Amino acid sequence: MTLTDQQQRLAIDGGTPVRTTPLPWELPGAHWIGEEERELVDRVLRSKSPFRFYGIDPQFMVETLEREWCETYGYNHALAVNSGTAALSIALSALEVGPGDEVLVAGYMWVSCISAIVRAGAIPRLVDIDDTFCMDPKDLERKISSRSRAVLLVHMSGAPGHVTEIAEIARKHGLGLIEDCAQAAGASQNGTPVGRFGDIATFSFQMNKNMTSGDGGMIVCKDDVLYRRIVAMHDLGYARNDAGRFDPEDTTCQFWGIGARMSDLAGAMALAQSRKLGKITGAMRSAKWRIREALSDIPDIKFRHVIDPNGDSGPFLIMTFEDADICSRFMAAVKAEGIHGPEGSLGCLPMRDWGLHWYFNIPSLTEKRSNTRDGFPWSHPDNAFASQIDYHRGLLPVCDDLHDRSGLLSIASILTEADVDDIVQAIRKVASVYFNR
Repeated sequence: MTLTDQQQRLAIDGGTPVRTTPLPWELPGAHWIGEEERELVDRVLRSKSPFRFYGIDPQFMVETLEREWCETYGYNHALAVNSGTAALSIALSALEVGPGDEVLVAGYMWVSCISAIVRAGAIPRLVDIDDTFCMDPKDLERKISSRSRAVLLVHMSGAPGHVTEIAEIARKHGLGLIEDCAQAAGASQNGTPVGRFGDIATFSFQMNKNMTSGDGGMIVCKDDVLYRRIVAMHDLGYARNDAGRFDPEDTTCQFWGIGARMSDLAGAMALAQSRKLGKITGAMRSAKWRIREALSDIPDIKFRHVIDPNGDSGPFLIMTFEDADICSRFMAAVKAEGIHGPEGSLGCLPMRDWGLHWYFNIPSLTEKRSNTRDGFPWSHPDNAFASQIDYHRGLLPVCDDLHDRSGLLSIASILTEADVDDIVQAIRKVASVYFNR
């Protein structure tokens, strides 16, 4: 079919857009909420027992979620918590990270990663990224020092980067390795699920994630002793006995907990969602790679390097362009073709608009803000070595460059074949004008 001049003209220039109906919201798990979630949540309500440890008629939803999580992905231990942010703080405390320590983390992450390090009293040591949009192992090794205590490896935008190499580096230097899998539940690399490469891994079940319980998260680990510490710290610092009551006499678990327990109501929803996770990520991965393959002949668009496409959980398509100007104009033109979600969606945008995912966009980091009057942790004497660290833009050249030149398309978990075709058509239409092809 021959397109008319009006159809060939870009919508941003007054032409006819490829589509006029918004794409679905970029909230993967939310689209799959159904009768399974309702039934399990209703079961908890009927039992009048929403607390995980005891009640009138406990349904043990959280306990079942943890057991199935281990069985499905091969983890030794799993503990559900009330948020991925809390999971990060618990993981750092379990590794005894505190003042005088550095935690190495990539400059493309989420603000919760930096927040957890700072609230632990440690110093964030920023590491550059590479074309995987995850931590660059070469820069990691360059930045390890006598102050280094742990590596916080974030599996950004749905897929792990050089995780095997980074795990080897951490082991070689005696550093704890925490995998942040918040954006990558259900992802793997070469057959190994994320979370099984390091000492501890954390997941998020917040609304934007691959599966959701509204808020919530998970911590997994291998070591039995470490797991006991994690369980105590997620609670009020103590172990519990078989009746679910505190046991303050257990001298192996006498800490300061943060009350991050998952309720059985959230556990019910998370359990139902976890049973659908493979279908959710499979749908996103299939749609994403159909789009990538259909656009693979356009040399002016470079795609994020995904080491193992079969292990990609699929929620984001990242494209990189020659410079910041063409990136901004290209993404605006694609959006004008109707490739966007409903009002308020962040489905199609230059990554310069991706806010607190970039280190220099976190003002509490760049200005070294504190939650206390004394300026902790920046003011702690054991952290005097960090007084000259500057977190403003310019610290990580690859991160800064990819921030400027990259665009992001969220891949909804219920895209139809027609939706995928429209996305491909819109991007090709814009490319044909912008790149004269």
